[in-house]
Amino acid sequence: MPLLLAMTVLGFSGYAALLPVAPLWAVHGGAGSVGAGLVNGVLMLFTVLTQLIVPASLRRFGWAPVLAAGALLLGLPAGAFALSDDLLPVLALSAVRGLGFGVLTVTGSALVAELVEPARRGTAIGLYGLAIAGPQVLLVSGGPWIVENLGFGLIFALGMLPAAGVVPAIVLGRRVERVPTSGERPPYLQLLRPMALLLAVTLAGGALITFMAPMSDSAGLSTLALLAMTVTAALARWRAGALSDMFGPQAFIWPLVVLTTVGMAVLAWGVRDPQATDVLALMIGATLVGISYGALQNLTLVVAFQAVSRPHYGSASAVWNIGFDAGTGLGAVMIGMIAGGSSFSTALLVGGALSLATLPLALRRPRPTPRP
Repeated sequence: MPLLLAMTVLGFSGYAALLPVAPLWAVHGGAGSVGAGLVNGVLMLFTVLTQLIVPASLRRFGWAPVLAAGALLLGLPAGAFALSDDLLPVLALSAVRGLGFGVLTVTGSALVAELVEPARRGTAIGLYGLAIAGPQVLLVSGGPWIVENLGFGLIFALGMLPAAGVVPAIVLGRRVERVPTSGERPPYLQLLRPMALLLAVTLAGGALITFMAPMSDSAGLSTLALLAMTVTAALARWRAGALSDMFGPQAFIWPLVVLTTVGMAVLAWGVRDPQATDVLALMIGATLVGISYGALQNLTLVVAFQAVSRPHYGSASAVWNIGFDAGTGLGAVMIGMIAGGSSFSTALLVGGALSLATLPLALRRPRPTPRP
């Protein structure tokens, strides 16, 4: 686990540093808002495409080569951003980084299942989530400030940190057994439940991350609300693991689905007047969504691993990560379209209603997977 956590912190530090800054670099080179939006769109597109093939790659090549390739593909292109701020090179480099990020996301969560016995897996997933969330809390919010005060060069250097993760990646890969093969197809139908639950809450979280600034009448208030959400999510994802180990994930899933809906409704009330944001409602709503956003990330991953046998841990990780990334992207696109045609309050209520629609899935108790 220490090797995995080191690789994760290095990888997500590089990812988070460039997430808000790579679009700014494209704008610096003359790209408009559409071009800037394409930068992270291309990154996530290639991330999802790569996530689809990582399980098969692990079975064919083994852990060490795949982990090392992911670290290098995510880290090394960051330094090449300094060579050009034209849109096409920026998009090409973002695509390559997406390949590395796809490897990092699937292998990281799959390794938790490989390394830790089921009785302690929730706690391990919580620590893994903390290693992901810490760099994002610091660098997603701090990246634009670093650019403004210290320049793009430092961010590009931070973006290369994943390449340093190649050392723990190779050591870790050599210590983990080769992925076992199975003649059975991955049980994708059993993975649809945790994926749908995750997609609904990340849709809400992705919408808030994308639109918190334009929803509020104050940049400072938006920053505080986002900070409340991200910090709360990190802590909730961490602590939910220990609770899951003690009581099982099922007891907490349905209350968290309801909490997402309540949080979105409170936020909708807080931003009903574009010229006078209700500060208390905004902060409470962001905190409530942050709790469910973080905790459900942990619990749905625990449920996904419970639904499969060991040869399919990679497939479970891939499906979970695709649900996370798809929900984040859908939240940005769908909530933006609804808000454009009506208001942010209406859009947030729709997002909350979509989360509530998954309540029957949250209440259903899945049958345990038979173990050989």
